[in-house]
Amino acid sequence: MNTHKALLAALLVPLGATLAIAPATFAATLPAPAAVPAASASAPGPGEATAPAFHSPEAALGRVAHPLRTTEPSGSLSDLRPLGRMVGDARVVGLGESAHSSHEFFTVKHRIFRYLVEEKGFRAFALEAPWSSGLRLDAYLTRGEGDLKQIMDEEFQGTYQFWNTAEYRDLLQWMRAHNVKHPKDPVRFVGDDNGFAGAELYDKVSAYAAKARPELTPTLTELYRGLRPTTEAATYVNDYLAKPLAERKELAERTGRAVQLLKQRSGQGDGADAHSWAVQHATAIHQMTTLYAFDLDDPKSIPDAMRYRDRVMAENVAWWQRRTGDKVALSAHNGHVALKTYAPDSHPNVQGEFLRQQLGRGYLSVGLTFDHGSFNALGHDGGVHRFTVGPAAPGTAEHTLDQVKYRDFLIDLRDTPAAARTWLAAPHTVKNIGATYPGIADAPQIPLAKTHDVIIHLQQVEAAHVLK
Repeated sequence: MNTHKALLAALLVPLGATLAIAPATFAATLPAPAAVPAASASAPGPGEATAPAFHSPEAALGRVAHPLRTTEPSGSLSDLRPLGRMVGDARVVGLGESAHSSHEFFTVKHRIFRYLVEEKGFRAFALEAPWSSGLRLDAYLTRGEGDLKQIMDEEFQGTYQFWNTAEYRDLLQWMRAHNVKHPKDPVRFVGDDNGFAGAELYDKVSAYAAKARPELTPTLTELYRGLRPTTEAATYVNDYLAKPLAERKELAERTGRAVQLLKQRSGQGDGADAHSWAVQHATAIHQMTTLYAFDLDDPKSIPDAMRYRDRVMAENVAWWQRRTGDKVALSAHNGHVALKTYAPDSHPNVQGEFLRQQLGRGYLSVGLTFDHGSFNALGHDGGVHRFTVGPAAPGTAEHTLDQVKYRDFLIDLRDTPAAARTWLAAPHTVKNIGATYPGIADAPQIPLAKTHDVIIHLQQVEAAHVLK
């Protein structure tokens, strides 16, 4: 199995994951700068914010930065009130991360989600995980179905294993505890990705047809023949990608026909809601088969496949928001929640861009950056390793952000002084660490002002606690 297929067999190709074995030259040769002392979290003294200093981007950013009390989810959330004002009436808030699997990125998202639930009326948490995984977790959170550890072990496989952490377990346990206390006003979980389609989807579509449109049952059985998973997710996807391209295209054509049959009309007495959910479940099956019908052996097909994946993730989030009315906190890589792509060669259009097109200002993009620290990622040997990077190099976005007077802070990029606006409009190198490290897009140059609405910068992060 060649590089493209082998990596996609890991279930997830996040933005920044390598699609070639050779590491990125820039990422491998970027010199490590001398350590920069931590900036004081105290307010500037008299005369510190003088006119000359204010002309520097870090001084200008410091004037509008809001410090974070902590990145841990417990305790007072009062320091997040400025974020609440930035969120405004947004119905979907994208919460990024410049590296997968770092403790502080996960915990600060947990903390923000707590705030959005308690103060802004948000009721759903979406993650770049399969739609079927989201259904299993949502059943656990809302009805107590299943065992959380078993669900996480079975659903978070391949590169999705980076969600099988103590930090995400803690978030899910908090969500379950909230729902036990508020059974009539639950928080929900959404998997928006299309790397896998679990058996639950086929069962739900079949159950709907049996009840509402029994005449479709024989046809759907034939269209879905050989597709319903009977093995664990990672094995299923590896086996699926081993099929010839022509067979994968034929399977995608079959699942597309199933969607169209279900769309034609709702069944007798089933209700519009049940019909809509059945169509969406069938659509999620088709989303997986369509992704894997791209010629992943051909590098020229990768941009189209990745554009399709990001569009699907956006459509699934938007569908949930419209169907349920829930305001949604969306967790993904910075490059997915961004308003413009970080890596145009491999990811021409991204989830945040599609959501802005669909929701307008109803979508808010929040990028999360860090100066130095550690994270978990796949090495080129295929194993999970803990990687550490030193302080950001001068000239990079993170180096300037780390000179702002607070250790950890958030900034509304839409409302900054002139010196900051000029800096934010110019392209600067940023960290863009995907599931595999080093990768081919670890250090792109982007203008932050065109890429995110809000930035949360953390001085240091540590690798998340992987459970399995």
